[in-house]
Amino acid sequence: MLCSTLTRNVLFIKNNKALERKEILTQVNEIFKDVLDNDDIVLTDATTAKDVEDWDSLNHIQLIVAIEKRYKFRFTSKEIHSWENVGQMIDCILAKL
Repeated sequence: MLCSTLTRNVLFIKNNKALERKEILTQVNEIFKDVLDNDDIVLTDATTAKDVEDWDSLNHIQLIVAIEKRYKFRFTSKEIHSWENVGQMIDCILAKL
């Protein structure tokens, strides 16, 4: 994976605001619910596209764009293709904050 693996429950600082890994996962979960129009989604670090109904290639792009807008950064294609699960996506988000 291109983004460094980070310790769970570590605090990250951006613009004087502490962000806990759990908080990022909660925010990403809300993005998934919104983009996929499914309030029943519950993400974990181990969640993959196979685990989430309607998480197909088109929606994957929409999820990435929504996450990039939320956190105001861009992922590289290599980063996106390196993720095997939501946990690796979260690691990459935290590495960019």
